[in-house]
Amino acid sequence: MTHEEVLAFLDAERVLTVATIGRDGFPHLMPLWYVVRDGECWAWTYAKSQKVRNLERDARCTLQVEAGETYGELRGVMIKAACAIHHDPEIVAAVGTDLARRYGGGDDAHVTPAQASKRVALQFVAASVASWDHRKL
Repeated sequence: MTHEEVLAFLDAERVLTVATIGRDGFPHLMPLWYVVRDGECWAWTYAKSQKVRNLERDARCTLQVEAGETYGELRGVMIKAACAIHHDPEIVAAVGTDLARRYGGGDDAHVTPAQASKRVALQFVAASVASWDHRKL
């Protein structure tokens, strides 16, 4: 996919799977809702979650977004990234608001810093991007 196609694909899909490195060295895979902000994937989650603990030890992660039901429809994006964990309540609330609006809260959805107090914002800074689209085969 071209860069523009990757951005359009990420905008159209709804679930991102993040793979972090667990304490035992095994991948830890978890689905997240996400938003694209300035070309980067962002999410939020509880600060005490296992994925955050893993990212605090090692910021490296791999993201995957995929779609398609049959072989000829398969398409997706894999992003190798470093995760920046944001604790600032204003940043966390802004990401929460973006998520609420994207996932059905409407344009007037709003998350306050108090509502975001137990969460962190995850900014996935891409090191490399790979994509595939079997519809082009």
